[in-house]
Amino acid sequence: MPIVAVDDTDSRERGMCTTYVATRIAERLADDGGRVRRRLLVRLNPAVKHKTRGNAAVALHVAGVDAERAATVAVETVEEFAAAADPRTSPGVVVADRDVDGDPFDPTGSPIPDEISGFARRALRERLSVGEAVELAEEHGFRHAAVGSAGGADGADDADAVAGRGRIGALAAVGAPAAFDDWTFERISYRELDRCGTPRDIDAESVFAAADEGYPTVWDTVDRETGATVCVPNAPGPILHGIRGDDPAACREAAAGIDGETVDRAATFLTNQGTDAHLAPGRIGDLRDGAGYRVAGVVASAPETRQGGHVHVEVASDAPGDGASEGGPAADRDTLRAVAFAPTGRFRDRVRALRPGDRVTLCGEHEVREHEVREHEVRDDADGSENTLKLEKFAVRDLVRTAPAVPTCPDCGRSMSSAGSGQGYRCRDCGTSAPGKAAEPIERDLEAGWYEVPPSARRHVAKPLVRGGFDAPTHPER
Repeated sequence: MPIVAVDDTDSRERGMCTTYVATRIAERLADDGGRVRRRLLVRLNPAVKHKTRGNAAVALHVAGVDAERAATVAVETVEEFAAAADPRTSPGVVVADRDVDGDPFDPTGSPIPDEISGFARRALRERLSVGEAVELAEEHGFRHAAVGSAGGADGADDADAVAGRGRIGALAAVGAPAAFDDWTFERISYRELDRCGTPRDIDAESVFAAADEGYPTVWDTVDRETGATVCVPNAPGPILHGIRGDDPAACREAAAGIDGETVDRAATFLTNQGTDAHLAPGRIGDLRDGAGYRVAGVVASAPETRQGGHVHVEVASDAPGDGASEGGPAADRDTLRAVAFAPTGRFRDRVRALRPGDRVTLCGEHEVREHEVREHEVRDDADGSENTLKLEKFAVRDLVRTAPAVPTCPDCGRSMSSAGSGQGYRCRDCGTSAPGKAAEPIERDLEAGWYEVPPSARRHVAKPLVRGGFDAPTHPER
């Protein structure tokens, strides 16, 4: 009763989709008398450079067919449908002969080895090698195969410049049930294959009506601010639309309510999308390049809108013991540059509303960029590198509510004047004095709580605020 997993079958230019290939595998296994008990769509590290768009692998839990036959069917189907002519596409198949009649999601009795579940967790936050995947698969007796192109044409390191790079994601998809404890659903409808590459014929009004009917159980279907039908992809692959949510029946119902061209076939996947599975707790100053983190900090400078419309804000570490506690000087703290990129739209206004001294929690992908240091440029590290966090969401923990202002005379109500360096302020008319500037209340355009990018800019694995479970009030985007 095998787990059949596949990855890296699609192409940025030529289209195709790993979920479609897996759906065709499932149909052929059914023709052989097999029964697919569940389909897993597993999102992997969104920072991997050689990904297409969503960096997803698929695993099928199958009954009624043996592992050898399942592997043969999987390889033959991948050979037929994968976009292997693209040198950057490197399909891989892994088949694990494990009893999935029980509950593979039960950590106390899962048939999935700990090393494989650990590999799956790391695949969300690290860049792994084909060599490690192959070694682990063989150690546990899993069948595996490389199909088509050798890949590596996009600048991958030597460890990945071999055939079957997709075995990394496939092995992670095998281990996913024992690795993650938060799961959602996606109902994917596919168009007729010969229509791939042509504009999709979808009635936008029906998409918005289905989104309104299903919300909040069904989410990220549309972007109401921009008018985008988020569930309809732009890539030249076979997906017509994909409906995400917390209940499979609600996802199917929303999909059925969308009018447009003929749906050729459809499938419902259990997935780690919308779960923040890629985020790990971290500390500013101790973050790895190409990984997702949740970090606490204090805003250290006023937000700045740069060329291209990207909004940058410097945030200093707020962890005890690093110079930041008790209001330590910013120069003593580790810092990073948090960025809200132009495609995040109105989310940038939330970032622009931050002020120095605000305490925040940031979520996003960390990247270390090397740049040329120009005269008078402030750099983050002595070696000229810049620590950047690509913002996906943030929480306001504490807002600065006052700003220093010239004190007002309590007798006449006029503004006082400086009495000289270090001598405070004095009213010229009344002679009253004040030791320094006064703290005056200021209006803020933010409230405490969580803010997120809009649906049209959200990563597949990022958790929408509407799903709940956050540690502060939420301000969801629709």
